[in-house]
Amino acid sequence: MTDAAGPAAKVLVVEDDRELGPLLLRLFRGAGYEPELAPDGQAGLHLALTRRYDALIVDRGLPAIEGLDLLARLRRSGVAVPALVLTALGTVADRVAGLDSGAEDYLVKPFEVEELLARVRALVRRGAGAAERLAVGAGTFDLISRTVTGEDGSVVALSGRESDLLRLLARNPSRAFTREQIAAQVFPDASSVALVDTYVHYLRRKLGTTAISTVRGVGYRLGPA
Repeated sequence: MTDAAGPAAKVLVVEDDRELGPLLLRLFRGAGYEPELAPDGQAGLHLALTRRYDALIVDRGLPAIEGLDLLARLRRSGVAVPALVLTALGTVADRVAGLDSGAEDYLVKPFEVEELLARVRALVRRGAGAAERLAVGAGTFDLISRTVTGEDGSVVALSGRESDLLRLLARNPSRAFTREQIAAQVFPDASSVALVDTYVHYLRRKLGTTAISTVRGVGYRLGPA
């Protein structure tokens, strides 16, 4: 069970099996989690890069992006959410490959429900004990405290919306986002994309004019032009 005194832990399940995926959702809901299902590796990558989760459950034989490749990409992008590989591949070499790709745990199908839930509880505890950090230029962005620590030790506090915008860009450091894409993910309740320009201005004022660059004809990207 999750901690009844706090919000339910959010679990992303990346599973293409049409029977097992919905079954895992029901299992996690019944255990008190807030699960979300991605039916392939590409969808899983998008969700894990743009939303916050407490644990990831990832199959290996996924369409679009294979499970271990998905985990490796997430780790390179700075996503440190604890992950469990849930797969039918169970040799020692398979387990080693899974752990080397960035997974914290590895469970072979078929599995016992109680064992899976115990392992997920351990993942959630592990994630709760360590702040997720992303590189922002020469500094470090702490997603939990919503602060950016510079190379000189200076600390800049961010608002919730500023943090959400910086997280999206920092998790995709080589990607340029259109104003519409940013608005849809960071300001979904806003009626205008003008808020994007406003919050980019706020971040530049706090972090420096080169923190976010304008990509002509596209939108915005992390770092200098």
